[in-house]
Amino acid sequence: MVLVPSRILFCVSLVLSLLCPQLWGQHTNEIVATLDGPTNQIRIRQHFTYHNQSDKGLSTLYFNDWNHAYSNKNTALAKRFGEEFNRSLHLAKDRERGYTTIKTIVDNNYVGLDWKREGNSDYITVNLNEVLKPNESIQLFFTYTIKLPSAKFTGYGHRDDGGYHLKDWYFSPAVFDGEWHLYNNINLNDIYTDVTNTRINFTFPENLFLVSNYRKSSVSGFPNGQYTQLIGDNRKNCEIILNRDDRFTKHVTDFVTVSTDIESNKYEEIAQGISILKIAQFLQENLGSYPHGNLLVSEFDYNRSPLYGINQLPSFIRPYEEQFQFEMKFLKTAIRSYLKESLYLNPRKERWVNDAIGYYLMIKYVEEFYPDQKLIGKLSRIWGVRSFHLAKMDFNEQYALFSMLSARKNIDQALTTSNDSLIKFNERIANGYKAGLGMSYLSAYLGEKKIDSTVLDFYKNYKQQQRVSAADFRKTIEKYADKEVDWFFEEYVGSDKKIDFKIKSVEKTDDSITFMLKNKRGTNVPISLFGLENDSVVSQYWFSNIDSTKSFTIPRGSEDRLVLNYDQKIPEFNQRDNWKTLNGWFSSNKKLKFQFFKDTEDPYYNQVFYVPIMNFNLYDGVTPGLRLYNKTFLERPFEYDIAPTYSFLERTMVGKVGFRYRKYHNKTGLFVTNYSFSASTSHFEQNSRFSTVTPAISFGWRPNDLLSNRRQYLLLRYRNVFRSIDESLQGELETDPDYGVLNARFTDVDNSIINYSSWSIDAQHSSEFSKLAFEWEYRKLFQSNRQLNLRFYAGKFLRNTTNSNFFSFALDRPTDYMFDLAYLGRSEDSGIYSQQVIIAEGGFKSKLENPFANDWIATTNASTNIWRWIEAYGDLGFIKNKGENTRFVYDSGIRLNLVTDYFELYFPVYSNRGWEIAQNDYGQRIRFIVTLSPRTLTGLFTRKWF
Repeated sequence: MVLVPSRILFCVSLVLSLLCPQLWGQHTNEIVATLDGPTNQIRIRQHFTYHNQSDKGLSTLYFNDWNHAYSNKNTALAKRFGEEFNRSLHLAKDRERGYTTIKTIVDNNYVGLDWKREGNSDYITVNLNEVLKPNESIQLFFTYTIKLPSAKFTGYGHRDDGGYHLKDWYFSPAVFDGEWHLYNNINLNDIYTDVTNTRINFTFPENLFLVSNYRKSSVSGFPNGQYTQLIGDNRKNCEIILNRDDRFTKHVTDFVTVSTDIESNKYEEIAQGISILKIAQFLQENLGSYPHGNLLVSEFDYNRSPLYGINQLPSFIRPYEEQFQFEMKFLKTAIRSYLKESLYLNPRKERWVNDAIGYYLMIKYVEEFYPDQKLIGKLSRIWGVRSFHLAKMDFNEQYALFSMLSARKNIDQALTTSNDSLIKFNERIANGYKAGLGMSYLSAYLGEKKIDSTVLDFYKNYKQQQRVSAADFRKTIEKYADKEVDWFFEEYVGSDKKIDFKIKSVEKTDDSITFMLKNKRGTNVPISLFGLENDSVVSQYWFSNIDSTKSFTIPRGSEDRLVLNYDQKIPEFNQRDNWKTLNGWFSSNKKLKFQFFKDTEDPYYNQVFYVPIMNFNLYDGVTPGLRLYNKTFLERPFEYDIAPTYSFLERTMVGKVGFRYRKYHNKTGLFVTNYSFSASTSHFEQNSRFSTVTPAISFGWRPNDLLSNRRQYLLLRYRNVFRSIDESLQGELETDPDYGVLNARFTDVDNSIINYSSWSIDAQHSSEFSKLAFEWEYRKLFQSNRQLNLRFYAGKFLRNTTNSNFFSFALDRPTDYMFDLAYLGRSEDSGIYSQQVIIAEGGFKSKLENPFANDWIATTNASTNIWRWIEAYGDLGFIKNKGENTRFVYDSGIRLNLVTDYFELYFPVYSNRGWEIAQNDYGQRIRFIVTLSPRTLTGLFTRKWF
């Protein structure tokens, strides 16, 4: 490639920076960058003038180098990916990684400076030769090359189509405000860098179209390349998008100039322009004027932070009108860019402020322009769907729904929680929604005009300020508030306390209503009360400072019902007890509502959901039935699940029933207790039924770091088993038909896609035996994509008075006397159903002779990759029966690990039985694992969010 002489460009930019007096007193950044297409590298010469704006002398400076986060599998970014069950960066090839190669760093005296990188950090330390005093500056000259990563990791870097997306790609100064703020790149889009005046002379390959958030000079072409200058005054980092096609359009409005590639194929271009003009005017009126020349609103930015929910469906089944869908998509992305490019808060520690303003404006936009928009759009008008409570919910009710989803699971986190400490669901969805909902809460409490004035004032006075914080936002709110608002910052923003109120009692007179409000969680926030007449609001009140219970009296009008938080502006934990009727006790009882399929909570009904189900096992055959349950989209403390089914083979009823009460305690340590009672009945042989009745209690612990996937559980249960058999099988039962087993099990599991480990201790006691078992499992994924799987199991009878193997340890196919395992044909010893394997107890895959142990057992199972999902496995162990010598057992073979623990095939090769692969009945020796439970399979997709 023929290039414009970089030395000339560099000298010109240096002279310009020295001659421009408006740049004095602030960091200035002059960059000459050349993007080389074939190697995906950018050669950079950077002249940085650092002004010490603090009151301390500095001997060390720090610069962000976030491109280096892709350099190896041990960076903070790679570890974060592993926590989220994403192994792409761990297994990346060298050509796909990104890294920085630093050649020289010199000061204005052209003296080399010492620098270092701490471990795998994404910032560098530059040691100055002299202390930089307050209000003085130093010029630094960096020469380095960055290798861009593949965009498949985070979307930034080089794309397969030949395009590029550059962000946080050059050295930028870390923030020092008495202490250094040094953050690693963990794909949160929250780099914290000082404001600079930046000039970038950028050379890039031909046939690419460039857009940027910075002001761009005209593009000059030369043989095999192009050149432009990018200018950003009082800005943060420069973002560059290079595409093979000119997909961005520029919209020049009276309010802001927009460059965007967001579009809708079914929404006319002229109409799109009108919608963009409407949104630009809305932002001007509700935020203020945008301080830069160009607002970049990209499809890429939207896809990184979309409107989660039903609008994630494929475009051909989305239920919204094209105009609404386009405007919401553009609005969300535009607001984020608007705020990010002009309000310079700490994005890792104080992101909630931008979220509060942004989502509040989105809520306000829908209220102003689409007040009748439903959450599920046009689907709400379809027969069979419109009866659902979900169909009746307004679009803006999604914010309370999604934020409450996190709270009900006891994983909600305070809005002030650092970005890097939020679980993915809170970071992407729940906390932003809660922040915006909080502003709507304040708006309802203080008055809409006061909050609107707060947002305008804050943006006007603090945009582009070098130092702005959440404290400035609080001061602005307090400036306009005519009521006390400490509760908002201390209880709502600064904690993860739940909000939950209840109307306890109501007394009426001819001219007044006296009622008792109970604060069930003790969170000291105001609560709204509405008086309704025939579902129309006739009165509204606010009450505050309710520590536990408090009595209030209001004038009596035409109300026939009192409802707390009727407009749902408050993210309340439980709204099912928020209303009281004034028409007598019998009228206050909620009606029972039977409803097909799961729905959102309707606080005015006792909902019972039903759905047809179908199960299968060899002895019952296909068993259709009806499932009745009360679980909504939000978790509930008490849940029941009743699932009667009909066995066509046995011509009788089978099924199961379960009741559970879950009590959450703390976020960490002992966080949950579950009390449950379950019963089930099915068949284990022709005309032979088993039934179980199980009371249980379990406890769960988790570490202080909510991002950790480690969990510990203690289960205590008493399993009662009752069996009845066909007359033709009388005498074939090896034990009493009825028995009970007291079971205690402790499990410690750390679930990660890179390193998985778990161990458990299981103790069982019954009238005929007592036994202990220990199980340990470990999986390691290496950078070469080779995975090592290890499992160890050991069990010992402390007491055993049985004369059969029914309760014995098993090598390959446990008898499952506790009826825990999902056998399709649990009594089979031949045929396809006998070939189902469930990795339990000995964990062997070959069917060996005398596979039971009534004294003790110890086995080890191992497997590793041969090629992709083809693995070699081997099992070995010892089993001991009373009165017999210890036996050494082993087997080996090939494992097709299609989906670990869910769908696998095992082909035995060699074992104690010799070369199994050469024996005549080999087809009967092949084993398989299959999981049919939809709930288990969905865990593969939800685990990365929670």
